[in-house]
Amino acid sequence: MSSILVFCESKSGKLKAVTREAVSAAKKLASSLGATVTAVNIGPEASDAASLGAFGASKVIQVNNPELANYSTEGYAQAAAEIIKSEQPSAVILSATLRGKDLAPRIAARAGAALLSDCTDVKVENGEFHALRPIYAGKVLMWAKVKGALPLLTLRPKAFLAEETGGTAAVESRSVTLNACKIRARVVEEKAAGGASLDVTEADIVVSGGRGLKGPEGFGIIEDLAKALGAAVGASRAVVDAGWRPHGEQVGQTGKVVSPTLYVAIAISGAVQHLAGMTTSRTIVAINKDADAPIFKVATYGIVGDAFEIVPKLTEEIKKLKAQG
Repeated sequence: MSSILVFCESKSGKLKAVTREAVSAAKKLASSLGATVTAVNIGPEASDAASLGAFGASKVIQVNNPELANYSTEGYAQAAAEIIKSEQPSAVILSATLRGKDLAPRIAARAGAALLSDCTDVKVENGEFHALRPIYAGKVLMWAKVKGALPLLTLRPKAFLAEETGGTAAVESRSVTLNACKIRARVVEEKAAGGASLDVTEADIVVSGGRGLKGPEGFGIIEDLAKALGAAVGASRAVVDAGWRPHGEQVGQTGKVVSPTLYVAIAISGAVQHLAGMTTSRTIVAINKDADAPIFKVATYGIVGDAFEIVPKLTEEIKKLKAQG
C-alpha cells in the first residue's frame, strides 16, 4: 500500500501543533488514495510521537543519528531524501514554517519532486494532487496540480485543523547514511529569544498593532488585549522597521504568514505586504480611525475609531466576560 510521508517538527522533546495539522491533512488525502500516513521525525526523539496515531498516522519513523541532534539544513535534507528513497511515498508533506521553507526546496531537488508551497487547501482528483495557493502577494488564490512527479507540499500553519480520528501509531527507530563532509554548517549553541511566549504562526488568536499606535509605548494596549484573549502579539513591518517591536512579531510578506482563528488588526492601514501575511485568517477584526483604510476590505468586522479609546474598553469587557465564567 502506498503512503504519504509527513515530516514532523518538534521542540523540547514534544511535537509542535503544526505536525498534528499536517498529519490530519495527509490523512484526508490518503483516504482518497487508499493509502496510509507515515510521519517522520528527524532529530531528537519526540516523547509524544505515538500520539500521531490519533490524528491518522499508522507509523512514525524516528531518525536519530547523532549528527542530527541539532537542526542543520544540509543534514536534515540528506536524511529526508534517504527516507523518501526508501519509503517511495505517493506524496510528501511539510509545514510551511521557517524550517519547512528552508528544507522543502532542497528535499525537492534531491528527490526530483514537484514543490507546491504555502498551501491553504489540498485534495486528490483523478489520482492527481491539487493544492490551493495564494499568489501575487495573496491577492489571488490559485489551484495547481502536480503531474508526472512526486508531489511535495508545504502547508500553511493554522490553515488545516488537527482532527483526532482515533487509532495508534507504531514508532520505529531508524538511522540513515549521511555524508558528514556535506554538512558544512552546524549549530554550536542555541539561545532562547526574549519576548512573547506565543509565536504568531502557532497562536489561535493574534492581536497586531501598526504605525497608528504612534510609538512603542502605544503597544501597551495591544499587550493588554492579547493577554485578556490569550493571544500572541503581532506587528506590521513599519513598526518593526522603526524598532518598536522585535522582528519575530512581524506579520506580512517579509515577516511571518499567519492563519489564526481570530486576527485583530489595530491601527494597521492594510498595505499589500501586510495583507499577504494574514488574509487567510478565519475571522479578521480591524480597528482603524480611517474609514477608507484597505484593511477594511478584508475584514470580517470593522470598527472605525480611535484605537486608544476603543481597545481599552474592549479589553475591559473581555475581562468582565471571563470573570463571569
